[in-house]
Amino acid sequence: MPFSPDWLNLREPVDHASRDAGLLARAIDVAGPDAVVVDLGCGTGSTARAFGVQQCHWRFVDGDARLLDLAKAHHVGSEVYQADLGDIEALPLSGATLVTASALLDLMPRTWVEKLAQRLAAENLPFYAALNYNGQMSWKPEHPQDAAITAAFNAHQRSDKGLGGALGPMAAEVTAEIFAAAGFEVMTGDSPWHLGAQETALHQQLLDGIAAAADENGYDGAVDWAHDRKASKATGYIGHTDVLSIQRKAGD
Repeated sequence: MPFSPDWLNLREPVDHASRDAGLLARAIDVAGPDAVVVDLGCGTGSTARAFGVQQCHWRFVDGDARLLDLAKAHHVGSEVYQADLGDIEALPLSGATLVTASALLDLMPRTWVEKLAQRLAAENLPFYAALNYNGQMSWKPEHPQDAAITAAFNAHQRSDKGLGGALGPMAAEVTAEIFAAAGFEVMTGDSPWHLGAQETALHQQLLDGIAAAADENGYDGAVDWAHDRKASKATGYIGHTDVLSIQRKAGD
């Protein structure tokens, strides 16, 4: 599941503006004053920059060495682990106070989330997962193909990304159910992208990506749809959901 540094840099300002502020503040609080945060699928370290807490010690975990090099350069003193995210038992959680992931769970299968919940429950660790795509997309002005494109894209999101059929748009809902069943108190919050004129470059790359996925899923006309959307100077709404899971106290 490789992502280019250019794409990650392009989306970072919108990601930061979109995170549910209340859940982010709660996650920072839960991590504690001497936080050790393990960031799964870290990319270039955007989650760490969203936290903005200097006393956090970060362990960045990703399968892409070039992204880890960038994360390390951005955050001097951090640890980096090039690792297979599919191997839950090998994740470097010793001494951690919080585990995070951003824009990751919608790429993962249910079994992966179940194994992660089991391990975090055993380690007594909270989990903050932000910016999970939830299947909601809309634009103004509307286009007659919008609904069909969304359906095709959402179907593609549920395809195998390397570890099994992905949760796609159901990621936040299913994750909340799994962690609640594992004994966590679960909170959710909306974190949608609102794309306007100032996000033109991001919006155009996003439209190309949506069209490519819809086309790959067999929808004819997806490329023409993206071309029309770019020409219309549309504003866009892309739905995401943040999830924070904290261990319940004894007696709760």
